[in-house]
Amino acid sequence: MAPLEEVSIAVIGLGYVGLPLAVEFGKKYPVIGFDINPERVNQLMTGHDRTLEISEEQIAVSRQLCFTTDINRLRSCTVFIITVPTPVDNFKKPDLSYLLKASADVGKLLKPGDTVIYESTVYPGCTEEDCVPILEKCSKLTYNQDFFCGYSPERINPGDKEQTLTRIPKITSGSTAKAGEFINQLYSSIIVAGTYKAPSIKVAEAAKAIENAQRDLNISFVNELALMFDRMGIDTNDVLDAASTKWNFLKFRPGLVGGHCIGVDPYYLVHKAQSLGYYPQVIASGRLVNDSMGVFVAKKILKKLIANGLQIQRSRILVLGFTFKENCPDTRNTKVTDIYYELTDFGIQVDVYDPWASPEAVKHEHGIDLLEQIGSRRYDGIILAVAHKQFMELDINGLKKDEKSVLFDVKSIADRSYVDIRL
Repeated sequence: MAPLEEVSIAVIGLGYVGLPLAVEFGKKYPVIGFDINPERVNQLMTGHDRTLEISEEQIAVSRQLCFTTDINRLRSCTVFIITVPTPVDNFKKPDLSYLLKASADVGKLLKPGDTVIYESTVYPGCTEEDCVPILEKCSKLTYNQDFFCGYSPERINPGDKEQTLTRIPKITSGSTAKAGEFINQLYSSIIVAGTYKAPSIKVAEAAKAIENAQRDLNISFVNELALMFDRMGIDTNDVLDAASTKWNFLKFRPGLVGGHCIGVDPYYLVHKAQSLGYYPQVIASGRLVNDSMGVFVAKKILKKLIANGLQIQRSRILVLGFTFKENCPDTRNTKVTDIYYELTDFGIQVDVYDPWASPEAVKHEHGIDLLEQIGSRRYDGIILAVAHKQFMELDINGLKKDEKSVLFDVKSIADRSYVDIRL
């Protein structure tokens, strides 16, 4: 391993995780940001980040950073940081195809003394059991003798301009004591919030997985409460407000759980546990509840429309918001799709408006056409699905067609006097 002053870094994957990392490291070290998407790389070369996480000024300040789609330009690098996606497939099983492909590509570039660091979220053991053998095979080098590995889980919160990369404590780990110290020093040089050196790669992998599984379970608990209280005729948020007067009550809110982490990572834990002969019932049941909420929202507004005497096939519904969270363009694993397709299955015409999401990306990835703007049309039903700041200023009540129209405030942010249903 080269001393820090001689380090040159390759960041493989320039999405929500890789780009901020490349930009910060590029302020101190020579960095090459690599991505297989030419359009993405060309945009970054002009200073434009379509994820809106990094500004043109921030890219310009990172003076030692350059971008490429040519994997061979990474040969001179001594540290390879892999930040590619790790989604789940249609059967909710881990899809490691991006990770294994990146490992093979990096393996062909490895030289004695190089270090490979993974940031992509995986199950405990994945780095050393699945990725390292590929690195060895493609490089013809020996692990922990010729090259070394580490794992430093990403902690990016899309859309958050306060808790950014350098302001969030970073977990680090290495395949040997020396590698662990080197990797910790490398990240410490950019993370002002400090680092925590885990005792092993597997511990670091597990820590990342349970961070999101814990949040998923907490949200699934209040979502299950929402399903129960709906049958009791009680407003869930009223109950949570009352309960939160106790000092140690955790005030999670019900909602749609999507995104690249909370809605995905628990499946990685479930998969690994099952491979070892244990079925994690609590984690799996939490996922089942959260994955059902989009369909619940759709059916709930349908029942209300029918109760108000409206003919379903002649009704039109407006869904406000498509991204998986407020004030960011990230649509990965959004559960608004569940609402949309459940409603359209009943023959309802559904319009979707989101000022943050890319219409082209939504059409390509989800097959849904977004409204360019809200026109003069009035709707039988309105679902406020995402708490974008633009919707706070919108006259949502004015979008109703008449007194029979229904407003479902999933996020509980609108004036309660004109809301018909809350989650």
